[in-house]
Amino acid sequence: MPGQPRNSRTSRTSEESRNSRIQRQVMQLIIDRRLQAGALLPTEAELMDDLGVSRNSVREALKALQALDIVEIRHGYGTYVGQASLTPLIDGLTFRTLARHDHDAGALAEILQVREVLEEGLIRRVAATVTEAELDRLEGVVARMETAGRAGRAFPELDREFHELLYASLGNDLVPQLLGAFWTVFRRVSGARGRPDDPSPELTARRHHEIVTALRARDVEGAQRAMTVHFRGIAARAGRGSRASD
Repeated sequence: MPGQPRNSRTSRTSEESRNSRIQRQVMQLIIDRRLQAGALLPTEAELMDDLGVSRNSVREALKALQALDIVEIRHGYGTYVGQASLTPLIDGLTFRTLARHDHDAGALAEILQVREVLEEGLIRRVAATVTEAELDRLEGVVARMETAGRAGRAFPELDREFHELLYASLGNDLVPQLLGAFWTVFRRVSGARGRPDDPSPELTARRHHEIVTALRARDVEGAQRAMTVHFRGIAARAGRGSRASD
């Protein structure tokens, strides 16, 4: 900050650097000892000895790691390995998008574009791996979408459930987590910006039905095309919301 003494800025930078180094050391300890989520970490005193740092330094590093869901501090019980979820990513992306007041529509479009690229690419693999049982479950979700659509009700949670089920056959735990993160950010930002829900729930249900139909026929190109149409509809809705707020 202007007017701040140079030695104060240098001291703060040095402290932040030390804190980051201790965080990395704690993470490396977790990796080296193969500790799983929920495992008890060494005590503060043990970490002080292992890392050669003060108690205050250990506490500050653990607080920072807790914010990242890498550790979980249970007061009175100890510190445990966290779930390392994508919650910090979701919160960071939501803030980043909402903070871009000068380019509101563009910031939201960027989030949607990343999800679109991921899903349009992954759907080709799903077409080769999805089982009949999984397709039956997807059709069950679509049936519930259609029921809600006929009643004129939006169904964001069914939409999320559909896309999570869609990629289950890939056996990749990160895929639904990552897609879910972008889905959550988009919904949060849409809600905060007053974006309208899809004006035609029936149309949305039909687009999901078309994805399942193509997958059932093992039509790779058709499945990807149906996914593209689905996302184009979301993009159009987001665009209309942007123009309406201008």
